[in-house]
Amino acid sequence: MSDTNIRHRLPQQVILLGWVSLLADVSSEMIYPLIPLFLTGILGAPAIVLGLIEGASQLLVSAMSAYSGVRSDKSGKRAPFIRWGYGLPVLGKALLAAATSWHLVLLGKAIDRFGKGLRGSPRDALIADSVRPEERGAAFGFHRMMDTAGALLGVLIAALFLSLLSGDALSYRIIFGAASFFALSSVAVAWFVKESDSGTPSAAALAGTAKNPKGVAPFGSRYWRTLVVLAFFGFANSSDTFLLLRASDVGLTPVQVVLAYALYNFGYSALSYYGGTLSDRVGRWKVILAGWTIYAVVYAGFAMTGAHGIWYLFGLYGVYMALTEGVSKALIVDCVPPERRGAALGVLYLALGLTAISSNVLSGYLWDSVSKAAPFYMGACFALLSVLGVLVSGLAKVERI
Repeated sequence: MSDTNIRHRLPQQVILLGWVSLLADVSSEMIYPLIPLFLTGILGAPAIVLGLIEGASQLLVSAMSAYSGVRSDKSGKRAPFIRWGYGLPVLGKALLAAATSWHLVLLGKAIDRFGKGLRGSPRDALIADSVRPEERGAAFGFHRMMDTAGALLGVLIAALFLSLLSGDALSYRIIFGAASFFALSSVAVAWFVKESDSGTPSAAALAGTAKNPKGVAPFGSRYWRTLVVLAFFGFANSSDTFLLLRASDVGLTPVQVVLAYALYNFGYSALSYYGGTLSDRVGRWKVILAGWTIYAVVYAGFAMTGAHGIWYLFGLYGVYMALTEGVSKALIVDCVPPERRGAALGVLYLALGLTAISSNVLSGYLWDSVSKAAPFYMGACFALLSVLGVLVSGLAKVERI
């Protein structure tokens, strides 16, 4: 079956969730590349505060993803979590527009990330519920493609605003306010999301089976081994805000930083669907290991390059994301029974959040106290160790789809 035929056969729910994510990411990515510049350049916060905010935000996403994943399994309902999860960020982004100190930025980010965590596991579980096993990579890849297309549009809109405005505090607030409109649009579309009626399991089966008192224990050893390796890679994967700070540090203007980030999103969006379908054919781990190797090269490059090389590295970074983000979710779903999908994805997000806060705070410390290249050397080393961990553990050899 060709990639084109699989894409045409993806269920309406997957397509609709793709459009919801596209609109939400237009909103989020209008803001995301500007937050480090706003915090450090306008509000005067040190880099370690940036690391703290990003780490705490990721931890909140992860904790809420674990909670909502378990709750959606128990209730047999995914859609309510998705709708509320896309609604709360509207308020969070409005607070960012009004922020006069990093404390308000933290609050706005917390509300925004609370919503992201609330929707993440149920949404991904609903995608898995809606397709057959041999289409999981394609479904998650399609979703990442739409999500990142929105991110690309968002950063391009932000770049346009920056080029037309003066670049002062008011300019940032105008952009943050405009982003709230797109967040509201995503909420409107999210209300059309329904429970899956074509995939497995049914809502009734989810609600009944998920009452098993064993909770998350039945995941099995393959799941837990996979989780440990993916979580370990989280120590390598510090916030992208450090990449944006590095781009600014080597001489890119704010508009150029946003455009470089747009280049990353272009590669991510263009290749995500094909990364997912490739994993359906050759196996998840082969694709993920290729992505992690690229990540190590990119982070080592960020430690050593100047302004010219930054552009190539952002493009290559998009290739890494396309090969790993959606594929890792499909990999986790492969490891568990249908009635545990939400919880399994939620525990993954929780584990990644715990490693993320450590990685981000440490990266902020290294940036402030050691050198601006040090966080990237750290990331490259952890990525290579993660590749080695998969090879030594034999996980790739026992993979099945």
